[in-house]
Amino acid sequence: MAWNQDRNQGNRGNNSGGAWGGNQGGGGGGGGVGGGYQGNRDNNRGNNSGGWNNGGGGGGYQGNRDNNRGNNSGGWNQGRGGGGGYQGNRDNRGNGGGNRGYKGNNNYKGNNYQGNNQSQMPMIYYPVPPGGMMAPQSAEAATNPGEVVEPVVNFIKWLHHYISLKEVYHVENMYEDGFYKISEYYFKDKSWPTPEVVQKIVEEEDEQCIFIILYRELFYRHIYARLKPTIDHRFESFQNYCDLFSYLLVAEEPVQIELPNKWLWDIIDEFVYQFQSFQQFKSKAGKMTEDDKNMLRDEDNVWKVTAVLNILMQLTEKCNINAQLEAMANGEPITEDIAGEFGMKPIYKMTGFFSLVGLLRLYCLLGDYHMALDCIQHVQFKDKDLMSYVPACQITANYYAGFANFMIRKYANTINLYQHILGYIQRTKQFFQNRSFQAEDINKKNDQMLALLAIASTFCPLRLDESVNQQIKDKLNDKANRLTHGDMSVYDELFFSGCPKFFSPVIAENTSPFGNSGPRGLQLQVFKTEVDQQRLIPTLRSYLKLYSTLPISKLAKFMDMQENEVRCCLMAFKHKKEIAKADGEDQTTLDIDFYVDNDMVHISDTKIARHYGDYYVQQILKLKESNRLIIKSTMAA
Repeated sequence: MAWNQDRNQGNRGNNSGGAWGGNQGGGGGGGGVGGGYQGNRDNNRGNNSGGWNNGGGGGGYQGNRDNNRGNNSGGWNQGRGGGGGYQGNRDNRGNGGGNRGYKGNNNYKGNNYQGNNQSQMPMIYYPVPPGGMMAPQSAEAATNPGEVVEPVVNFIKWLHHYISLKEVYHVENMYEDGFYKISEYYFKDKSWPTPEVVQKIVEEEDEQCIFIILYRELFYRHIYARLKPTIDHRFESFQNYCDLFSYLLVAEEPVQIELPNKWLWDIIDEFVYQFQSFQQFKSKAGKMTEDDKNMLRDEDNVWKVTAVLNILMQLTEKCNINAQLEAMANGEPITEDIAGEFGMKPIYKMTGFFSLVGLLRLYCLLGDYHMALDCIQHVQFKDKDLMSYVPACQITANYYAGFANFMIRKYANTINLYQHILGYIQRTKQFFQNRSFQAEDINKKNDQMLALLAIASTFCPLRLDESVNQQIKDKLNDKANRLTHGDMSVYDELFFSGCPKFFSPVIAENTSPFGNSGPRGLQLQVFKTEVDQQRLIPTLRSYLKLYSTLPISKLAKFMDMQENEVRCCLMAFKHKKEIAKADGEDQTTLDIDFYVDNDMVHISDTKIARHYGDYYVQQILKLKESNRLIIKSTMAA
C-alpha cells in the first residue's frame, strides 16, 4: 500500500511498493544491501530496498544527488520516491514512489502530497520498526482509545529507540518536527495514547522508566494545549513532574541520558505554566463542583508555590549554574571545581540555567520583582549567552526581565532589553513562520513588549532604533501620542495588554481578596500610582526644552497650575530622572537638566554629541570578525 493510497495509482513508479520505509528486503534482503546512515551510494546495490537508515541504492540522510541512482529507494528520511533522501532527488528525475521526496519533484506540495484526490496528510518521516510492514491509516482510523494507528506506533518506537541510544540529533528532529505534525493530524481534538498503552508499545515493564516519564510530560502538555484538563490531569501531571525532577536530583551520580535543549526548556516552561494555570483554576472556586473542592482540600500540597520554588532552586543548585555564569562573565574556563560533577553534564547545566529563567518568570507572576532580578544577576543578555541556544527562552527571559525593571521604575533597563530582543525577533521571524505554535506565542510577546516599551519611552524618552520606533507606530497608531498627553485610559489599556497574567498563591476558597479585578487589578493600581506621578512630566519637559531660564510663575501659567504644585512637579521630575537611569550608567537618561534658584528655573542642555569615531571603530571590528569567520569556514571546507 502506498503512503497516501493514491486512488488513481498514479506516480508510483516502477517496483516501488512505497510503504513507509520502502520495500524491505529487495536487492539485499531485510532492508537492502548498503544500508547504514549514509546509505549505499553504488547504483548497482540496494534497489527496491528500505528499512531504517537504509540508503536503498543511493538513499540515506542526504539522498543520492546523482540522477542515475536512487531508483525505487526508501529508508529513513527518504522521500519515499525515486532518488529519495531528506532533500529528495536534486535532478528531478527520481523514479519509483511517485516523486514523494520531502523537497523532491514539484517541491513540498508536489505529487502525492495534495494531488490525486488524496487526504491532506502531512509528511512524517519515520519508517516502520523492523518486523513487518505497516499500512498508514487516516486520523479517523482509531475509534477505540486503546487502538493506536501505525504511524503513531512507529513514531513512539523510534523516539524510544533514539532516547535509549542518546541520539540527541534525531530526538531533536522527532520532537520539534514529528511530534507537532502528528499532533496536528491525528490528535487535534483528542489526547495522545495513554501512558499505559505506550508502555505496552515500547515493551517497558517499569512504569517509572525515564522514557515513560518523558512521554507522560508530552501527554499532559498536549492536553493542556489542545483540550481542557480535568483536576485529575492537573494532579497527575504534577506528580509526573515530581518524578522527572527526582530522577535528576536524587541520583548519586549524573544520569545517563541526553535531551535536546529545546525539550529541556519546554519542560521548565510548561512546569511554570501549569503551576500558573492551577492557581488561576483555584481562584475560580465558585465555578467548581463539590467533588473538585473536596479534592483541593485533600490534596493541598499539589502545585504548592513553595514546592515549585523549591524544585526550581534545587535544579539551579545541583549544577552550580550561578558559579558557572559568574566564571563565564569573568572569562574563566568552566572546570569541575566550579561546576561540580553534575554541572559538567549538559542536561544538568542547561536544566539549571532554564530553571533560573523559570524562577524569573515565577517571581514576576507573584509580583516580587526585586527577587526576580536577583535570580538572573549573573545572566548576560547577549546573543552568545546560554539562552541563545533556545530562541523561546531568550525571548521569555528578556520579556520578564524587562517587565521586572519596568515595575521597579528602571525604565532605561527596560528600553535597552526590549530594543535588543525586538530587533532579534525582527531579524529571525522568518525562522518561526513555518511553526505556527511558536510564531503565535512569539508574536504575542512581541506585541506585549511594544506596549510596555511605548509606556517606558514616555516616562524615559531615550532614542529608539528606527525599526522599533516604526513598529510602535504601526501597532499602536495614535496611542503613543495620547500617552504623552496623559490619557489615563490608554495607560490602562497598554498595561493590561502588556503585563503577564498575575496570580496570588494565597486565595480564599469562595472569594478573591483582590475583588473582581484579581491580582492583575492590584498590579494596575500600583502602576497607576506611578502614572499619576509621571503624568505631567512630559508636558513639563516640553516647556523646559524651550528656555534656558524660566520663572516658576510663568511656568505655572503655562501649565495652569499653582506655583507650589509646579515646584512639586519639578521635584518629581528630578527624582524620577535619577531613578530611571540604567544600571552601570552615571549619566542622566534625559537630554535636559535643571536646577531651581529661588523662583527661577535654570535649564541646561545635557545632550551629548554622538561620537562618530566610536561608531566607525565598531563597524571595523565587526568587519574584521566577519572576515575571520569567512576565512575559518573556507579552511574547514
